[in-house]
Amino acid sequence: DGMPTGCRRMPATSFEKDSMPNLNISIPHSLSQAEAAQRIRSLLNNLKAEHSDKINDLKEEWVGHTGKFACSVMGFRVSSILAIEPAQVSITGNLPLAAMLFKSRIESMIRDQTAKLLA
Repeated sequence: DGMPTGCRRMPATSFEKDSMPNLNISIPHSLSQAEAAQRIRSLLNNLKAEHSDKINDLKEEWVGHTGKFACSVMGFRVSSILAIEPAQVSITGNLPLAAMLFKSRIESMIRDQTAKLLA
Protein backbone atom coordinates (compact mmCIF):
# COMPACT_ATOMS: atom_id res chain seq x y z
CA ASP A 1 0.00 0.00 0.00
CA GLY A 2 3.02 2.32 -0.35
CA MET A 3 3.67 2.43 3.39
CA PRO A 4 7.22 1.83 4.67
CA THR A 5 7.92 -1.65 6.03
CA GLY A 6 6.74 -2.01 9.60
CA CYS A 7 4.29 0.90 9.36
CA ARG A 8 0.56 0.58 9.16
CA ARG A 9 -2.05 3.08 8.22
CA MET A 10 -4.12 4.31 11.14
CA PRO A 11 -7.86 4.62 10.57
CA ALA A 12 -9.14 8.18 10.30
CA THR A 13 -10.81 9.36 13.46
CA SER A 14 -14.07 11.24 13.35
CA PHE A 15 -12.16 14.37 14.40
CA GLU A 16 -9.86 14.11 11.38
CA LYS A 17 -12.80 13.60 9.04
CA ASP A 18 -14.74 16.49 10.56
CA SER A 19 -11.75 18.84 10.65
CA MET A 20 -11.09 18.79 6.90
CA PRO A 21 -12.24 22.22 5.71
CA ASN A 22 -14.36 22.13 2.61
CA LEU A 23 -14.84 25.88 2.45
CA ASN A 24 -11.76 28.04 1.89
CA ILE A 25 -12.26 31.71 1.00
CA SER A 26 -9.88 34.67 1.00
CA ILE A 27 -11.11 38.22 0.44
CA PRO A 28 -8.53 41.00 0.01
CA HIS A 29 -8.99 44.35 1.77
CA SER A 30 -7.09 47.60 2.21
CA LEU A 31 -8.45 48.51 5.67
CA SER A 32 -6.60 48.38 8.95
CA GLN A 33 -7.08 45.10 10.81
CA ALA A 34 -9.00 46.97 13.51
CA GLU A 35 -11.43 48.54 11.00
CA ALA A 36 -11.90 45.24 9.15
CA ALA A 37 -12.53 43.47 12.49
CA GLN A 38 -15.08 46.10 13.54
CA ARG A 39 -16.98 45.75 10.25
CA ILE A 40 -16.90 41.92 10.36
CA ARG A 41 -18.10 41.79 13.97
CA SER A 42 -20.88 44.27 13.19
CA LEU A 43 -21.99 42.15 10.22
CA LEU A 44 -21.95 38.98 12.36
CA ASN A 45 -24.07 40.65 15.06
CA ASN A 46 -26.58 41.79 12.42
CA LEU A 47 -26.71 38.31 10.87
CA LYS A 48 -27.31 36.72 14.28
CA ALA A 49 -30.18 39.11 14.94
CA GLU A 50 -31.74 38.84 11.46
CA HIS A 51 -31.52 35.04 11.29
CA SER A 52 -32.06 34.09 14.92
CA ASP A 53 -34.89 31.80 13.81
CA LYS A 54 -32.45 29.74 11.68
CA ILE A 55 -29.25 29.86 13.80
CA ASN A 56 -29.11 27.80 17.00
CA ASP A 57 -26.45 26.86 19.55
CA LEU A 58 -24.04 29.53 18.35
CA LYS A 59 -20.61 29.32 19.94
CA GLU A 60 -18.30 32.20 19.10
CA GLU A 61 -14.76 32.70 20.39
CA TRP A 62 -12.41 35.53 19.40
CA VAL A 63 -8.69 35.59 20.11
CA GLY A 64 -7.18 38.75 18.67
CA HIS A 65 -8.30 39.00 15.04
CA THR A 66 -9.29 35.32 14.72
CA GLY A 67 -12.79 34.05 15.40
CA LYS A 68 -13.95 30.45 15.76
CA PHE A 69 -17.62 29.72 15.21
CA ALA A 70 -19.87 26.70 15.51
CA CYS A 71 -23.64 26.55 15.26
CA SER A 72 -26.61 24.78 13.81
CA VAL A 73 -28.17 26.38 10.76
CA MET A 74 -31.59 24.98 9.93
CA GLY A 75 -30.63 21.81 11.79
CA PHE A 76 -27.19 21.35 10.20
CA ARG A 77 -23.91 21.74 12.12
CA VAL A 78 -21.57 24.35 10.66
CA SER A 79 -18.16 25.44 11.92
CA SER A 80 -15.66 27.98 10.66
CA ILE A 81 -12.58 29.99 11.45
CA LEU A 82 -12.41 33.60 10.33
CA ALA A 83 -8.98 35.26 10.35
CA ILE A 84 -8.69 39.01 9.80
CA GLU A 85 -5.21 39.46 8.39
CA PRO A 86 -3.48 42.74 7.41
CA ALA A 87 -4.43 42.48 3.70
CA GLN A 88 -7.17 39.83 3.58
CA VAL A 89 -9.91 38.07 5.48
CA SER A 90 -9.64 34.27 5.36
CA ILE A 91 -12.59 32.01 6.06
CA THR A 92 -12.23 28.25 6.39
CA GLY A 93 -15.06 26.03 7.40
CA ASN A 94 -16.95 22.80 7.24
CA LEU A 95 -20.24 22.51 5.44
CA PRO A 96 -22.69 19.69 6.08
CA LEU A 97 -22.92 17.12 3.32
CA ALA A 98 -26.45 18.31 2.49
CA ALA A 99 -25.07 21.81 1.69
CA MET A 100 -22.31 20.60 -0.62
CA LEU A 101 -24.64 20.89 -3.62
CA PHE A 102 -24.76 24.63 -2.93
CA LYS A 103 -21.06 25.07 -2.07
CA SER A 104 -20.18 27.36 -5.00
CA ARG A 105 -23.28 29.48 -4.39
CA ILE A 106 -22.47 29.74 -0.67
CA GLU A 107 -18.83 30.67 -1.40
CA SER A 108 -19.92 33.26 -3.96
CA MET A 109 -22.42 34.83 -1.56
CA ILE A 110 -19.87 34.99 1.28
CA ARG A 111 -17.20 36.41 -1.03
CA ASP A 112 -19.54 39.07 -2.50
CA GLN A 113 -21.01 40.18 0.84
CA THR A 114 -17.62 40.33 2.56
CA ALA A 115 -16.00 42.21 -0.33
CA LYS A 116 -18.79 44.84 -0.21
CA LEU A 117 -18.41 45.13 3.54
CA LEU A 118 -14.64 45.68 3.33
CA ALA A 119 -14.73 48.05 0.31
